[in-house]
Amino acid sequence: MFTAAGITHFVAPQFFDRIVPPGLPMSARTATLISGAAELAGGLGLLHPATRPAARLGLLALLLAVFPANIYMAQEPQKFGVPAWVAWGRLPLQPLLMWLVWRAGRGRD
Repeated sequence: MFTAAGITHFVAPQFFDRIVPPGLPMSARTATLISGAAELAGGLGLLHPATRPAARLGLLALLLAVFPANIYMAQEPQKFGVPAWVAWGRLPLQPLLMWLVWRAGRGRD
């Protein structure tokens, strides 16, 4: 999922650019490309046991970092062409994703 989302950041960055909240110290496109690269690297990193723990930490940090974009989208869903219930419904998925990343990124226990 993360690998596909990361690729999408490069193939169709416009949507991601739009949900970058205002006020970041970088352009929306830069934020989109950085987060896309992090998703791609994290998704690929989960595939190999040796890189899973680092990928887990990176993806957890990424999920925290992009949470403001999800909040921004929920506050102004009309700007993004999504129903309010969809935008608000995404917010509780973030902790679930974090839990899944935590589980998937475990080293050999």
